[in-house]
Amino acid sequence: MSNLKTLSKVVELATRRRDDALAALGQAQRELQAAQDQMHQLRSYADEALQRWATRSTGGGVDANLLHHHRQFMEKITHAIEFQRTVQSSREALVDKVQAQVYAAERDVAGLRKYAERQQQALDLRLLRQEQKATDEMALTVHLRQIQSQAQGLRS
Repeated sequence: MSNLKTLSKVVELATRRRDDALAALGQAQRELQAAQDQMHQLRSYADEALQRWATRSTGGGVDANLLHHHRQFMEKITHAIEFQRTVQSSREALVDKVQAQVYAAERDVAGLRKYAERQQQALDLRLLRQEQKATDEMALTVHLRQIQSQAQGLRS
């Protein structure tokens, strides 16, 4: 019975580990979504800036100073997009890693539960056999007493 209690604790710990992994996965997915939202925002901002530049440049001449500022601005946005791409990639890798941990934890919990179930079934079977043996022994004892009683009755 002690082994089943220990096994129950192990299943409980594995379940807690799985729940922690699920919580970490949720956090990693939220961080990935935030990185994707940031990337979308940066790209939209860059597209708007290019659209404004296209509108401004077709309307007339553009001086060199304005062109220089526009290029600097676009370089900064491009750099921010590249940086955000690395952030997003690292978040995707983290989600994949944590997802693998969740799968492993779920597999462990399922395996441990199945093992605990088999152990409980084996214990139940042993108890059933012990009860059957005790019943059989008691029936044999009763039968032997009856035979002995009958034998003594015949002798008298």
